Amino acid sequence: MIYLDYVSTTPLRAEVEKTYDDVLHKYFANSESLHDLGRDVSVLVEKSRHQIATLFHVLDQEVIFTSGASESNNIALKSVAWALKEKGNHIITSSYEHSSTDGAAHQLHDVFGFDVTYLQPNEKGVITLEEVKKALRPDTILVSLMKVNNEIGAVNPVEEIGEYLKKNSQAIFHVDAVQALGKLPLDLKNIDLMSLSLHKVFGMKGSGILIKKQYVPIVPLISGGQQEFNIRGGTINFATDIVAAKTIRLAMDEQKEHYETVAKLRDYLFDALEQIDGVILNSTREGSPFIVNFSYPRIKSEVMMNAFNVEGFALSAQSTCHSKSKSISHVYSAMHFDSDRAESAVRVGLSHLVKKEELDAFIACLKGIIEQYG
Repeated sequence: MIYLDYVSTTPLRAEVEKTYDDVLHKYFANSESLHDLGRDVSVLVEKSRHQIATLFHVLDQEVIFTSGASESNNIALKSVAWALKEKGNHIITSSYEHSSTDGAAHQLHDVFGFDVTYLQPNEKGVITLEEVKKALRPDTILVSLMKVNNEIGAVNPVEEIGEYLKKNSQAIFHVDAVQALGKLPLDLKNIDLMSLSLHKVFGMKGSGILIKKQYVPIVPLISGGQQEFNIRGGTINFATDIVAAKTIRLAMDEQKEHYETVAKLRDYLFDALEQIDGVILNSTREGSPFIVNFSYPRIKSEVMMNAFNVEGFALSAQSTCHSKSKSISHVYSAMHFDSDRAESAVRVGLSHLVKKEELDAFIACLKGIIEQYG
């Protein structure tokens, strides 16, 4: 099968798998235990944490291991909002965030009474600084935006937004950088919280990071222990945490080379799609080259996906977190797509592993599907 769903997840890198297996078979003790076996595990976990902190130019204690970006996003929104409740009641996010951020924001409003403003993307899918400025209030305590939208690939100017917030607001700024890690530069100078997921960059599933600047107050989402600086109770998944540093380092080392490779693949695919009558490109060339989203309004996404699957292609219609839902993606709604365009959207997830010949086969298959079903 030709895999074109790298936005959803990636295969495990051989070097990471080997290190993980070595660690898992050599160690088993609880890293919080005071005996030598526990201390050996703790040393390796802290070494990984230090390496990650160095890569992002933050303090060791600002790197928090989590079970994934969904947990990181929930901590960033709920735990920080609860801690800052006395300072204000207003939160800003966007209408097309990942479901973990969107769900946390709605819960903060529905259950805990916070006032939440949802910013709308422009025609290119970008949340602009001007929209943030308009929404900002004296009682705004938290702003949460994604760096790269996971369905259409639009890249938001989070560095510019962060700089403005630092100079003009008390708000804590959180960035979901899941689709940017290992693909785009990440500057945390004006970012207070950042969520990462390792399985998006050829690492372990169930492995996430929350970078939380030391000054950011927090109320633990998971109580029950002293782990992760009292922020996340529970026995840690030490083997996954230990290989996290290697995963991130390799992804960042190869970032420039992989970006250049994928940008050429994206342009090649764009050029081919633009030649097919009836195809509408939902992504732009200014967005992340790793995500190509398009619609063919005469064929529903479900029909298109099933047809591609039968022909040996793996790709998605929307975020995998909503892949089994029959409802239109909230991202397409935020972009104001009409129903035919939204219900026929298809997402291609590219990586450096994709071959030009595979894209040729994909285009040929698409033309065949259009001829048969369109």
